[in-house]
Amino acid sequence: MRVIVETDLEGISGVVSWEQTREMSSAMYQSARDLLMGDVNALVEGLIAGGADDIIVLDGHGGGFNFIPERMHPGARYFTGRNRRPFLGWEELYQGADAGILLGYHAMAGTPDGMLRHTQSSMQGNRYWYNECESGEIAQDALVFGHYDIPVILVSGDHAACREARALLGDGLTTVEVKRGYGEEFGLLLAPEAAHDRLREGARQALGRTSQCRPYRLELPIRGRLRFPDKSVADRFVPARATRVDDYTYDASFDSARDIYFF
Repeated sequence: MRVIVETDLEGISGVVSWEQTREMSSAMYQSARDLLMGDVNALVEGLIAGGADDIIVLDGHGGGFNFIPERMHPGARYFTGRNRRPFLGWEELYQGADAGILLGYHAMAGTPDGMLRHTQSSMQGNRYWYNECESGEIAQDALVFGHYDIPVILVSGDHAACREARALLGDGLTTVEVKRGYGEEFGLLLAPEAAHDRLREGARQALGRTSQCRPYRLELPIRGRLRFPDKSVADRFVPARATRVDDYTYDASFDSARDIYFF
């Protein structure tokens, strides 16, 4: 059984501050990388216990290069490095995969109780809609998995991210809550060791429920909308395919879910 794991950083256990997620040269960011590897390795252990025999973990935060090689669990392969170009030459990793997992995710921009909430840009406050439904990174990555006929079977993150994922992907989804937000950078956190126990068990259970999950798809062509928080930010945007519809907003049409990031 092949499982593809997409990772982010804001929803990892122990991560609570923007400083942990943005500046790669800071001590707090380096600590967050270590926390990321702890969650990844616990998940991999649970997947192996559940019967997965081919686990590929994708480094999805920021520009990439977040993993610590010497901390990597030997039971998985890892897709990482700088200057990644989505889907160029590595589509075969998705083809034939049985399940997808979103590890360390966060709620979409505008979610009142979401810790480190945002969609794509953590600094600009961008918001996205697809077929009139406002969507965050959970929906975006689930759509890409759906393009390859892969169901998302587990999402981990804070309470708001898990709630968002269940509403989007259904009751068959396994969620692993590692913290609960009481402010953008303030919340009630599990100790990483306790979170790792939950991730191991959640991964094992999720593999047993794969048949209860369905790939997430939207009717094609997908109508996309990108809204910036103020006109000055929208003025600086150089669209690849989108059309500006007002001072803040760009619309685009996507013939494939694989293209939904590229406005």
